[in-house]
Amino acid sequence: MNDPRTSLDPALIKRDEPAQVTGAVVDLRRHIDGPRDRQLLFGDAVSILNRTEQHCLIRAQKDGYCGWVKDADLGPPSTPTHRVTAPATHAYAAADIKSQDRIMLSFGSSVTALGETATFIESAVGFIPRQHVHPVDTIATDPAAVAALFLGTPYLWGGNSYLGIDCSGLVQAACLACAIACPGDSDQQAKEVGTPLTDGSDLRRNDLIFWKGHLAIVADASTIIHANAGYMSVVYEPLDAALTRIETQGDGLPTGFRRLL
Repeated sequence: MNDPRTSLDPALIKRDEPAQVTGAVVDLRRHIDGPRDRQLLFGDAVSILNRTEQHCLIRAQKDGYCGWVKDADLGPPSTPTHRVTAPATHAYAAADIKSQDRIMLSFGSSVTALGETATFIESAVGFIPRQHVHPVDTIATDPAAVAALFLGTPYLWGGNSYLGIDCSGLVQAACLACAIACPGDSDQQAKEVGTPLTDGSDLRRNDLIFWKGHLAIVADASTIIHANAGYMSVVYEPLDAALTRIETQGDGLPTGFRRLL
């Protein structure tokens, strides 16, 4: 059966128009009035597949995820030059931290530099502190370290930003920053990311542990980092404690293990 998240009825596809996300954090919905499935970030490249008066059916370039977003949150495409590598940043009206902040940009957002000063990158939405961005071809090498940037971020079902994130959003952010292809949801990640491990007897940093509807990144042999509803936050948690807690709450034992690197 085709996955409706990434494979649409051809009758729904009326166009293939490149665009990009212009909202800071934009909900992606399976249906126009449906709940949030995932989120897109400022600068994410998309293809518009269909339009209504106020909404667009799109496919996200980064993972093929399809859904509806508000037309007002899309704009013409541009070639990104920089990506936000801090947990979050602001774009200011001027190259001055005391000027009006215009928009908050989460980790992973991409921008196009129009100019530069000694301390700021100028973009269409404002001036962004240089230390919060890196060129788009900068690749991280440690997914667990990327995930740690989100420590303390509140848990949000379907979330993909520093304002709120879930387990699969955290893993996707960590993987994409390291140039590791990664779909959006945990059941997809359990099949497609990295390579499968026979069991969890020799876990290493950056391995993934899967439960039914949940996953975590191994920080070391005895610790994981994950966005979870138990703590409603991104936390480090002792692996043994997590195994016991998750089993006790009725979600069972791990269903699989995969190695990213």
